[in-house]
Amino acid sequence: MDSEREEAMRPAPDRRFPRRVYGTGEEPDPRFSMANERTFLAWVRTSLALLAAGVALEALDLPIAEGLRLASALVFIALGLLAPVQAWWGWVTTERAMRTSRPLPPPRLGLPVAVGVVLAGLLVLVGLLLR
Repeated sequence: MDSEREEAMRPAPDRRFPRRVYGTGEEPDPRFSMANERTFLAWVRTSLALLAAGVALEALDLPIAEGLRLASALVFIALGLLAPVQAWWGWVTTERAMRTSRPLPPPRLGLPVAVGVVLAGLLVLVGLLLR
């Protein structure tokens, strides 16, 4: 009977994915892990918005010079494909940093995404002015 109780009290092996994250360090405060997950989801929402912007530029009959409209749409779509990479990479590196008590990493793809959005916006602006 005591061995059954001991078996029930023993922690189950951690089978969460990815193991290279969850198998490292100590379990952080759940509030910080949940905040990290919300940041992950914010990057995913950003990705969807960027993809939608790229598709909308080509799907709708907008008064933008055709070549610049296509260029802007392609920039938005490329950024929409880049944002989930930042979401995953950012979540993994932040979670590992919290588990090992290291400083939190910066968003590595944040600047390229911001520059890309400015570029796409400028292409749309010039396309509107040239039409």
